[in-house]
Amino acid sequence: MKSPRLRLSKGVALVAVMAVVASCGLPRSGPTKSEIFSGSVMEDGDAFVLVVDDRVNLVASVTPALGFSAGFRDASPIGSDTIRAGDVLGLTIWENVRDPLLVPAGQNATVLEEVQVDGSGFIFVPYAGRINAAGNTPEAIRRIITEKLEEQTPDPQVQVRRLAGDGATVSVVGAVGAQGVYAIERPTRTLSAMIARAGGVSVQPEIAQVTVVRGDHTGEIWFEDLYSHPGHDIALRAGDRIFVEQDTRSFTALGATGTQSRVAFESQTISAIEAIAQVGGLNTNLADPTGVFVFRNEPIEIASQLVARNDLVGTQRVIYVLDLTEPNGMFMARDFAIRDGDTVYVTEAPFSQFNKTISAVFGTLGSVSSAAALGG
Repeated sequence: MKSPRLRLSKGVALVAVMAVVASCGLPRSGPTKSEIFSGSVMEDGDAFVLVVDDRVNLVASVTPALGFSAGFRDASPIGSDTIRAGDVLGLTIWENVRDPLLVPAGQNATVLEEVQVDGSGFIFVPYAGRINAAGNTPEAIRRIITEKLEEQTPDPQVQVRRLAGDGATVSVVGAVGAQGVYAIERPTRTLSAMIARAGGVSVQPEIAQVTVVRGDHTGEIWFEDLYSHPGHDIALRAGDRIFVEQDTRSFTALGATGTQSRVAFESQTISAIEAIAQVGGLNTNLADPTGVFVFRNEPIEIASQLVARNDLVGTQRVIYVLDLTEPNGMFMARDFAIRDGDTVYVTEAPFSQFNKTISAVFGTLGSVSSAAALGG
């Protein structure tokens, strides 16, 4: 029978070994909950640690919206027959007089073929001079030439037609069925119609973004919004560049989750609950459901509202805390919007660390006992 003193000495030795093992630093997926809280501004750290509630959700869950500025939205559709620089026109002029200006003797009309619109947008017509053709329809050009000729010959009749040239065109590239340069025709005067003309999007519509570059201005919109909100559709202009791409936003999941990885957004908005679900949920053997954290750099406008301070300067580090065990914890996580660049981190439960310590201790003692037996 072992003496109490022997049992006590072994117990002290066990505690000592556990302390040594714990102090050596057991393997883990990241900081503990207490270590994260120690980095708070309240603890002389450099991050604001905020427990998510309804007020925090209202402020922090604002997601950047995509949409076109008034300059894009207010543009009216252009005519499909608008003349552009580089187009080639054909003119026919009739004169019903004995001594015509342009019509050869014995004929009642003259034909001017292949009158090209120069780089400045003008054409030259004998006796009418330089005519500004670019930006006008064939009918408008006809009236201008008629007015010019009427000053020299009575009641001239003029016909204007486009022989060559696409007129107003746009380029469509990226994740579409058929990239290329397309003319703005009567059925394709709007952005949504032009994308359809190019074969539609070749990525999931939920994560397709459309960018329009017009001169020095750029506008972006979600592809789905063009159809969900028809008022967001815009009229096209010559030279517009349309680029369709898949959403590039992502967040990073670390800690006691099913999978630790960088995860792409699968929809326009993702909640904290959806983000956790995308990586396989919480690891039931390791995760602490009271320690779900979201790390984010918040712009000063949002950070100032969150902490009710007006002395902040620049972007602020904010750590949001979600406790899934609270009565409304799941609702808070469901309403909390994940943003591009966020890091979702789930801490390990204290019990899992204890288990690791016990396993390491008894594994160590077992190894020592085996070595002693072999040495004996």
